[in-house]
Amino acid sequence: MAKQPCDGCGTSVSIGGGIANLWSLTKDPTEGIILELADGTEHFLCYDCIDQLPDDREVTEGDVADLPSAE
Repeated sequence: MAKQPCDGCGTSVSIGGGIANLWSLTKDPTEGIILELADGTEHFLCYDCIDQLPDDREVTEGDVADLPSAE
């Protein structure tokens, strides 16, 4: 399974599908998605970081920068 770092916390998370899973029988879930934000930027975020984004307004790149890093 392929992995990619989250743009918010930096944690390496699994990405399902594609050639990486072609010959594998594992069914590990995808742990993040690419979001296009209100300011036109795109960021790959894990689900934990997505849950921390504001709900009361449009999300921007500054909100991603404000997410806490993984320790």
